[in-house]
Amino acid sequence: MTEKTETTPAWLAPEELESVRGRMPILYIDAVPVRVDDTGVVTHVGLLLRILSDGTVSRALVSGRVLHHERIRDALMRHLEKDLGPVALPRIPASPQPFTVAEYFPTPGVTPYHDPRQHAVSLAYIVPVAGDCRPRQDALDLVWFTPEEAASPMVQQEMANGQGVLLKQALAHVGRLV
Repeated sequence: MTEKTETTPAWLAPEELESVRGRMPILYIDAVPVRVDDTGVVTHVGLLLRILSDGTVSRALVSGRVLHHERIRDALMRHLEKDLGPVALPRIPASPQPFTVAEYFPTPGVTPYHDPRQHAVSLAYIVPVAGDCRPRQDALDLVWFTPEEAASPMVQQEMANGQGVLLKQALAHVGRLV
């Protein structure tokens, strides 16, 4: 049996990433974790609580980069497991389709989405989760909101960089924006 050596790195060194971020868009995924009832109607939306780079606390969606040579489905699974825990049991279809594409710019105001580090293009998905969710990595907490609570001005104000807009688009996509 021959041993296969990995010759293609999955991601860039920090200095390489910084250089690339200044020259080209980076591909991301955004995932809106939801709980659904027996008929498939969204009953709750899961929002993470994170500390941003500037020290502020914010509600957030599951989000992250897609690695070189990684399928979108695999990136969704990796980030959902990283943020929600290994037994969240996300139900990602065999052929996932985004509900929208969000384009984040380092310059505020170009789109509703802002990322001061880079120009990023994010494929946004709504993902039902059936298991026990326990926030991990840099997430402080996970709170389940009803769709009405998630769309409320109070929760929307707690979201940064346009993710509140993305959340409202997700709720509208599933017919839960009132």
